[in-house]
Amino acid sequence: MATDSSSIPSNDKPRRARRTRMTGAQRRQQLLEIGRTLFAAKGFEGTSVEEIAAKAGVSKPVVYEHFGGKEGLYAVVVDREMRRLLDMVTGSLTAGHPRELCEQAAFALLDYIEEYTDGFRILVRDSPIPQSTGSFASLISDIATQVEDILGREFKSRGFDPKLAPLYAQALVGMVALTGQWWLDVRRPKKAEVAAHLVNLAWHGLDGLEQKPRLIGHRKN
Repeated sequence: MATDSSSIPSNDKPRRARRTRMTGAQRRQQLLEIGRTLFAAKGFEGTSVEEIAAKAGVSKPVVYEHFGGKEGLYAVVVDREMRRLLDMVTGSLTAGHPRELCEQAAFALLDYIEEYTDGFRILVRDSPIPQSTGSFASLISDIATQVEDILGREFKSRGFDPKLAPLYAQALVGMVALTGQWWLDVRRPKKAEVAAHLVNLAWHGLDGLEQKPRLIGHRKN
């Protein structure tokens, strides 16, 4: 005989799990994480406020309330990633020997790529909107400034013109950044081996540096 559900004591009826309401800070962090993932996968143009809101389980006005729109969310995501990368690189420069400092800088960038892959994918794309922290190129320039001091001291000790240190710093950091961009997709060889090869090229290139390099081709300007 079928049992009338109305006869079931009220305290025995299935209870719906209550949703825990997020605080404003928690909701903002959730939207940042969702936006970061979508921007990395689809880019700025390919990501919509509707999709961000749907993934978060909220309405579009909630996204506008926290960030003023897609542009505001993207700007915060990019600024956070740029600061994180710069902090990782500058914080890694703790050793005294110049070669070990180069190793630490290379490892810091590769660590960032490995641990914050979505962030790196966002940074290497051309940003469609201005950022308070500048572009990826300006970030690389900031990192090169840190390396510039190291090279300047090394140049001076070897009798080279320390005024050329900025040029070499840009070249070295650019080499690591572009190699990291390639390694992002292939992920081989292992990170430590990539760092070793980068420093091998950089360090031994500096070791055999000519004080006054000359061009051997026909072009002179």
